[in-house]
Amino acid sequence: MEKGRKPAVRLTARGAIALALVATLAGYVLAALLGVQQVVGAAFLVSSLLGVLLVNRRELLSLVVAPPLVFFCATLFVELGRALGSVSIVQSLALGLYTSLTRGAPWLFAGSALVLGVALRRGLWDNVRDLRAELKADAEAPRPRQPTFVPEPEGYFEPKVYGTPRGED
Repeated sequence: MEKGRKPAVRLTARGAIALALVATLAGYVLAALLGVQQVVGAAFLVSSLLGVLLVNRRELLSLVVAPPLVFFCATLFVELGRALGSVSIVQSLALGLYTSLTRGAPWLFAGSALVLGVALRRGLWDNVRDLRAELKADAEAPRPRQPTFVPEPEGYFEPKVYGTPRGED
C-alpha cells in the first residue's frame, strides 16, 4: 500500500472487538475439532492485530483496553457451555476457567502487547492527549448553579376548612 493511502475498510472499536471475540470463539471451535489448543491463541492474536490495524484512529483508546476482556468473555462462554453438562457446574466452571486462562495467558499477554504497540505507532498518544484536554476543559468550565432547596409554603398540604365550626353560630 502506498504511503498516504488509507485502507478501504475501517472498523469502529466495537467492530474490532466483535471481530476479536468471534475469531477467538471460532478458535475454540477449531481447537476442539482439531485437538490443537494453540489455535485459540493464534486466532486471538491474529484477530487482535487485524482489529488494531483496521480501527479508526480516533477509537484506538477504546480498543487498547479490550483484548483481556475479549479473551476472558470468550473463555467464559466456552467454559460455561462445557460446565453445563457436569454434576457440579460451579466447580467445573471454575476449574475450566482456571485451566483455559492459564493455558491462554501467553497468548493473551502477546495479543495485548501487540495491540498496544501497534496502537502507539498509529497515534494512541494523540487520543490520550485529546482525552486529557477534553477532561481538563470540562473541569474548568463553569457549572450552572444548582437551585437551592425551597421549602413549600407553610400549610400547603393542610386541608382548607371553609366556613365556621358547627358549634359557633
